[in-house]
Amino acid sequence: MERPRNPHLENGIYLCGLIFLGLIVFWAAAGYFLKLEFNLPPCLFHRLTGLYCPGCGGTRAVRLLFTGHIWKSFLYHPGVLFAAVLYLWFMVSQTIERFSNGKLKVGLPYSDKFLYWEMAVILLQCLIKNLVKISLGIGIL
Repeated sequence: MERPRNPHLENGIYLCGLIFLGLIVFWAAAGYFLKLEFNLPPCLFHRLTGLYCPGCGGTRAVRLLFTGHIWKSFLYHPGVLFAAVLYLWFMVSQTIERFSNGKLKVGLPYSDKFLYWEMAVILLQCLIKNLVKISLGIGIL
């Protein structure tokens, strides 16, 4: 049984989404105008074990997604694309509902199911990458 919509929670998520959008715009502008490079250190889990952690490939997937390489982004980390689609769907639909003063009830309601689906995608891609690496000796990343 679905829980009723929680406007207070959805408002908070929407505000966080707007802040996230502002950070993305700032990051992109800083990278473009100031020629800044944002690099993260290598994955410690991968370095120590030789296996991929659930987040391995995520940074590359984000960079590829922002440069329009959607398929490559999906291959590096499908969780990034899933989260991006969900973010866009939530933000666009909530914005439409808010600008119409609730006349167009199209806002995607928050559901814990989205988090469970994202966790499943992340764990499944990690399992597949490691199985391919262990059984076939093929490093995907």
